Amino acid sequence: MTDKIAVIGAGSWGTALAVVLSDNKYEVEILTRRAEQADEINNLHTNEKYLADASLSADIRATVKTESCLSDAAAVLLVVPTKAVRETVKQVKPFLQANQIIIHASKGIEPGSSKRISEMIEEELQGRPFAALAVLSGPSHAEEVCQRQPTTVTVSSRDLEAAKRVQDMFMNHHFRVYTNEDLLGVEIGGALKNIIALGIGLTDGLGYGDNAKAALMTRGLAEIARLGIKLGANPLTFTGLSGLGDLIVTCTSSHSRNWRAGYKLGQGKSLETVLNEMGMVVEGVRTTQAVHELAERIEVEMPITHALYNVLFNGQTPQEATEQLMGRVRKHEVENVSSLMGTEFQEQWSHVDQSDENSNK
Repeated sequence: MTDKIAVIGAGSWGTALAVVLSDNKYEVEILTRRAEQADEINNLHTNEKYLADASLSADIRATVKTESCLSDAAAVLLVVPTKAVRETVKQVKPFLQANQIIIHASKGIEPGSSKRISEMIEEELQGRPFAALAVLSGPSHAEEVCQRQPTTVTVSSRDLEAAKRVQDMFMNHHFRVYTNEDLLGVEIGGALKNIIALGIGLTDGLGYGDNAKAALMTRGLAEIARLGIKLGANPLTFTGLSGLGDLIVTCTSSHSRNWRAGYKLGQGKSLETVLNEMGMVVEGVRTTQAVHELAERIEVEMPITHALYNVLFNGQTPQEATEQLMGRVRKHEVENVSSLMGTEFQEQWSHVDQSDENSNK
């Protein structure tokens, strides 16, 4: 195996993960669409638009040439917005090699198809061999990763040996990586927490306090788990790093684009204005649309997602959405999780969980 990793996407998270890999002595080359960004990374060792205060190692290189970036790489790390996944995979597909592991570190669901990112990648790569597909997810702000602050994430793959290889690539003293075999659950948790973060930001923008934040986070986690379990995920995944952990960090920090976007919405700004002011992708918006469609199709109750969908796309005010949520019929808090599990689900997850994250290791 070579010591080169190709990073596809030069945004904040792609750059931060490039820093981790460079710290681990890998040869890192970032693929960007803009020549001026490549020149900045190569000559000034900065990525000012996405990580204003980060100083990058001179060993991190950038290029606009897809073929040279992927050539001889042991792994290809895909870090692009959900809406760009299919286009990007089509771009790199001709240059992928059969021995390369593909890792994605994006979080979202595709509207219309309701597909997760791994499903989109596999669909676009039909007929093109690659070693394995893995997802890297968890509570991790790019700004803090670049500062080498303690961060813990999860890597998941249907190929456990590939997951362990990715774990070894990223693991160091400030970036700890666990493995988890539940690829579906890891992707669902990482994507849906952005919806709840939008909602938390919105209530903060309305001037509500910690009580409302705690309620939305708690009931939001219930929604995430309800959908994930219906699709076949392991319930324990949602108590872990890519579930509860990612939810906490995204809902409680001004680093979060989704929280900031929700905050602006709560202050009365239109969605169009908010997205223009943000200047970067807010994944929670598209994910809200996609998950609203999916929940209706498979008949999963998701009142917070539904309320946020109405604010984003149906012109409902944040105040009206909040009043509707608070006025819902009486419910019991603790759900019967087993009632959400089909026979096939119970057979799959009835064994003692063997994932590294959910063990005592």
